[in-house]
Amino acid sequence: MTRTGPQYYPGANRTSYWYEDNFPATAMEVNVAGLHTTEGTGVPSYADSSGRRGASAPNFTALPYFAAKRLNWYQHFRVDSSSRALENRYGGVATNTLNVVQIELVGTCDPKTRDKWVREGREFIYWPEAPDWALDELAEFLAWLHEEHGVPLTAPSKWPAYPTSYANGGGQRMTFAEWNNFRGVCGHMHVPENSHGDPGNIKIAWLLELAKRKLGVDKDKPVGPGAPKPIAQKPRPPAFPGRKHFAAGQNNKYVTQLGNQLVKKGFGRHYRVGPGPRWGDADRLNVRDFQRSDKRLAGDADGYPGPLTWQILFS
Repeated sequence: MTRTGPQYYPGANRTSYWYEDNFPATAMEVNVAGLHTTEGTGVPSYADSSGRRGASAPNFTALPYFAAKRLNWYQHFRVDSSSRALENRYGGVATNTLNVVQIELVGTCDPKTRDKWVREGREFIYWPEAPDWALDELAEFLAWLHEEHGVPLTAPSKWPAYPTSYANGGGQRMTFAEWNNFRGVCGHMHVPENSHGDPGNIKIAWLLELAKRKLGVDKDKPVGPGAPKPIAQKPRPPAFPGRKHFAAGQNNKYVTQLGNQLVKKGFGRHYRVGPGPRWGDADRLNVRDFQRSDKRLAGDADGYPGPLTWQILFS
């Protein structure tokens, strides 16, 4: 099946936990986003009983970075490649391979785990009460999925709290026919053949509304009592013009644009006067310093901008 749309989420780390090279994947055209919670505070190994790391991995893991109030995204499989986080019984309905991109949210949906971690003094997200910044980051991802892959910003009506959501305690689990026909955003709790109850009663209605507002849909819709204020839509970074514009002696507007942004971000110390239109050693050293400052670019600190460096610099 032909994959359409970008296969990599901008800014996601694709080196630390990339598994598609080690495990076969089925090509899909996604129309469903499946949300999980890891029930842990770090990126899991996703190992099977034989210890093979990544054998039960989703497409993405979102790890809270509390100091910066953002989610760090790790990508394990391409968007339109089947991942492995769902139970998929032989002879039953297709789950992992039925056009679903799977997202693990690091944290918990279990009130008992929440209480235990509070007593232990851990820093974590209890996703049914996730902070605004975490929901905003997740909404940004869902908006991107909708815009680039057409995943509808709709969801099942029932999102019971854990542990009621375990098995089918809340009556939320889809039948085979409902699963085959579903398009939109669902939880692990909704998928047939599975018993897990994550992500519990996450604020799905507000999450989808945030995603729609980021796309300019319902941006003027009144907010109900007690709901968070609308979050301003983030400006999109300019398109990466291509590596050819950043070679020795190149004289163009993109070099100046890059230099001005480096200075704005605090990475202009190698300029003696300021950024100019001609690419030189000062530009390369400033780009290198910026790349070294961000762990997502740790394996590519060569001083020359590529699409990921450009995306992060202008975000």
